[in-house]
Amino acid sequence: MSTPTSPARSRFGRRETPPGPRATFRQLLPFVFEHRPVLVWVAILSIVGALASLAQPLLVSQVITVVEAGDPLGWIVWALIALVVVSGIITGYQHYLLQRTGEGVVLSSRKQLVAKLLRLPIAEFDTRRTGDLVSRVGSDTTMLRAVLTQGLVEAVGGAVTFVGALIAMLVIDPVLLGLTVLVIAVAITTVTLLSARVRDASHAAQAKVGDVAASVERAISSVRTIRAAGATERELADVQAEAEGAWRMGVKVAKISALIVPIAGIAMQVSFLVVLGVGGFRVASGAITVASLVAFILFLFMMILPLGQAFGAITSVNQALGALGRIQEILDLPDEDAHDRELAPLAVVVGPANEGVRPEAPAIEFDDVHFAYAQTSPQDPADPGNGSADADAPEPSVTERQAVLRGVSFAVPRGQRVALVGPSGAGKSTILALVERFYDPSVGEVRMGGLDLRSIDRAELRAQIGYVEQDAPVLAGTLRDNLLLGSPSASDEECAHVLRAVNLGGVLERDPAGLGAQVGEDGIMLSGGERQRLAIARALLAAPPILLLDESTSSLDGVNERMMREAIDEVAAGRTLIVIAHRLSTVVDSDRIVVLDDGRIIGEGTHSELVATVPLYRELAEHQLLV
Repeated sequence: MSTPTSPARSRFGRRETPPGPRATFRQLLPFVFEHRPVLVWVAILSIVGALASLAQPLLVSQVITVVEAGDPLGWIVWALIALVVVSGIITGYQHYLLQRTGEGVVLSSRKQLVAKLLRLPIAEFDTRRTGDLVSRVGSDTTMLRAVLTQGLVEAVGGAVTFVGALIAMLVIDPVLLGLTVLVIAVAITTVTLLSARVRDASHAAQAKVGDVAASVERAISSVRTIRAAGATERELADVQAEAEGAWRMGVKVAKISALIVPIAGIAMQVSFLVVLGVGGFRVASGAITVASLVAFILFLFMMILPLGQAFGAITSVNQALGALGRIQEILDLPDEDAHDRELAPLAVVVGPANEGVRPEAPAIEFDDVHFAYAQTSPQDPADPGNGSADADAPEPSVTERQAVLRGVSFAVPRGQRVALVGPSGAGKSTILALVERFYDPSVGEVRMGGLDLRSIDRAELRAQIGYVEQDAPVLAGTLRDNLLLGSPSASDEECAHVLRAVNLGGVLERDPAGLGAQVGEDGIMLSGGERQRLAIARALLAAPPILLLDESTSSLDGVNERMMREAIDEVAAGRTLIVIAHRLSTVVDSDRIVVLDDGRIIGEGTHSELVATVPLYRELAEHQLLV
């Protein structure tokens, strides 16, 4: 297994988004072809419009011939007017279809990207910045619209116009056509050489936009801390510096695009001057007529116009491919459960009725579990201070990679309450994360009812577990929205009951909206203790067979802690609890207490047994006046 590369650092010490893979045109096609029926209709309209345009020079030439002969124009004028009107109507309707389809491409790409993001392994979110991921959903997907709205599909009709004009010009005067093709060939060669630079620069520019979004998200989410620390100006300078970096990359894209855009205009002007000069000489010599020269010039303009559209399409597509590279980087990542069958080839999927679970087996069991989080900033092998790296050296063991858990083994019998205690960094929260299968053990097994968790369907596994995280996150929305997250069918009466059980009845009463009261972003309209109690109420409402509580009472005062313990005791009857707590007073009455230190279990037993046998636990108890 390869070691992840260290992310680049900005001069402010923040991770910059590393360059992702470059997308290919083939990867872009599925987004476009998803709207194939509309695009076929647009292509047909484009071809009809091209034929109508090609007929106009022929009618103009006919008008000139008729006027020179002194004959009445008759139907020719009306036919020419009809062609102009039809071309205008087709162009307008085609523009609408392309804009609508472009929005459809953006919508489908956003749906795919969001669906992938919400199914990624938790480890991916440990190493990626939220703002950058949001930027990929918002900014990068928008770039795909330009593929349709700026010439790619119109190139179908443009190709018809180009080829038709080319054939007509060949019939009128091969000599003038040869000179025109020479000028155009130089223009096409130049655009081709510049197009690759547009793609690279666009990818880098979109990555910088992601860095800006990440910096803004960081500043806004921590705005209270920043204000309190008097760091507003420093933070503003950091974000502005990131914005300037994005501006510089945008200017680079503009410079390269500025070289491409005028090429069509220059090619048209040079071609026009050549045709006008040489054509005038050939008219004077009698090689062609004035009507033929006028028709040739009109066809020249018709050939140059789609050429300009093609140049614009090349620029737009390469910019879209730069953004698509960042989108595809996420879409190519495996889902959380992508390798479940590989991890457990003989898996028994546990259904709603818990088929396969042994009733006599412990509810949760850890068997010689080792675990290490993915490294995000490994030592640089090229740095002399870190020693040299051997490409053929064996992969380091879990212990050598500074494991969080080292040979952890313990069992949680059904219906019992087991507490995990120990100093910060001992691995307590990691144990709960492994039970939830946010991560899988590096070595060893975690079992539920005798089954390796890797052999249990994740959705069914998590349906049996209620988890209250250490930071007690509250989602933006209402009290009801938060409570129904894990229990969508719960009634308002059940929601109100569980809120009062955790002493949140006052929150219901202080807002006329009741359960519809807004809690604000990250629950900012609630106190720290209220946020924690709301998170616990959410888990209690679901009433799953197993409850995982990580520091669930750390933000509570004595009165609320007592009420919380009573609420947990009520719902815990007949259920299995794994509780983490620094306050030993909340876990002294647990059926079993597991003491961890530096990723290892150093003692198990009741409170009185551990006070007598484990020095670390006795020290913790003495500090909290429990001895």
